[in-house]
Amino acid sequence: MYLHLGQDTVVNIKNIIGIFDIENTTVTKNTKEFLNKSTKNGNVINVSHEMPRSFIVCRENDSDVVYISQISVATLKKRSLTMF
Repeated sequence: MYLHLGQDTVVNIKNIIGIFDIENTTVTKNTKEFLNKSTKNGNVINVSHEMPRSFIVCRENDSDVVYISQISVATLKKRSLTMF
């Protein structure tokens, strides 16, 4: 099963490690460091042309990939639950 993250981007649900609210989680030092490191390593994909509301961490090809999305965590959760 696949989850639509925004624009033309879908990911396999099996690869998702976590879905996070960007506003609430980026206030912590560890999350900021993780996102900065991921950006420097080229592992961040922005799938939003609007204000980002969430980020999704996936494990793909033995590395973590971070998707930045304009879709809220609640909506992504609903989408993932309707698939089962």
